[in-house]
Amino acid sequence: MLTLRIVRRFCHAAGAVSPAVSSHCVNVKDQQLIDEPALIKLKQERDPEKLFQLFKANAHNRLVIENRFAFEDTISRLAGAGRFDYIEHLLEHHKTLPQGRREGFIIRIIMLYGMAGMTKHAVDTFLKMHLYDCDRTVKSFNAALKVLTQMRDFSAINEFLMEIPKNLDIKVDVYSVNIAVKAFCDMGFSDKAYVLLLEMEKVGIKPDVITYTTLISALYKANCSEIGNGLWNLMVLKGCLPNLATFNVRIQYLVNRRRAWQANSVLELMLKSAITPDEVTYNLVIKGFCQAGYVDMAKKVYSGMQFKGYKPNAKIYQTWIHYLCKSEDFSLAYTMCNDSMRKNWFPNGDTIRVLIEGLKKKGEIEKAKMIIQLVEEKKPPYSRKHIDSLKSVLTRS
Repeated sequence: MLTLRIVRRFCHAAGAVSPAVSSHCVNVKDQQLIDEPALIKLKQERDPEKLFQLFKANAHNRLVIENRFAFEDTISRLAGAGRFDYIEHLLEHHKTLPQGRREGFIIRIIMLYGMAGMTKHAVDTFLKMHLYDCDRTVKSFNAALKVLTQMRDFSAINEFLMEIPKNLDIKVDVYSVNIAVKAFCDMGFSDKAYVLLLEMEKVGIKPDVITYTTLISALYKANCSEIGNGLWNLMVLKGCLPNLATFNVRIQYLVNRRRAWQANSVLELMLKSAITPDEVTYNLVIKGFCQAGYVDMAKKVYSGMQFKGYKPNAKIYQTWIHYLCKSEDFSLAYTMCNDSMRKNWFPNGDTIRVLIEGLKKKGEIEKAKMIIQLVEEKKPPYSRKHIDSLKSVLTRS
């Protein structure tokens, strides 16, 4: 028997299923006929009680219980209705099925409890897997750890990570470390995340690029750039090379600090290192130059992006149109906006208004009217009030 505080903290008596499910719900006729396919019925049912009854009636229907989407959708809707008693009844029952001896099936139940915000039930499920003749490995441990991080309780996460594996003879892996490092960083404990990284290295768990990238990102957000840069160098010295996400994190930091030229240098370093930039990379560098007032340089980066075969996405359009309007290059802003809207990517309302006002000021009324026409054709539509407000720009003297 485990005697850890973490067990007492999260677990109750074995098999403690809530009695809150009323008897008329539990006694569903096993002989209930399903005229339509069960999955279709589950998808269409909106009443929480009927949904519970239907799912329970199909407890041995493999098409239902092996369907991850059906499981997730049902639990999500029951959670939205606040029927956690129904969720507990269904998931506890599914543990007793033959599939309950498969670790993958129990992992799904752990994650479903987590999705419903029932963290204690998720951890309890992991700790009592042996009762269902199901072997525990680091995979189910990681699932329980992942759910536990939702509580944002540092001591609980740290104790679970450090104590439970020793008592259950589970060897944690780098994925376990990454889950905890991200949780600590999200809670603002980047220092504790770094200590964890060092402790795991001592027991032979080598951090990977995800570990380093998560921690570097947290350090940059906390304005600890010197430590972040030092960790970057340490990562490289240990033979762990940065990937696309790592470079994007660094570029994001530099852009936020209005250091556009350094961000562009990182982009060039990526190309030299055979790391292919993505739309996020280009959008950040374009935004950086626009913010710094180097619109011509931003245009060169944009041209280089197109030359390499990339097409602008909604964020790149939004960035470009906003800053082209700000620099009063309304002709190019119109071209970009026209192209973006025809792809059903619309800038925010303030940007559209500034563009229309700028086109009117330049005497390009027909272009302004075209923008308004595209706004009117948007699906889903803008409110009538918003459209009338844009039209009023052209009627004002």
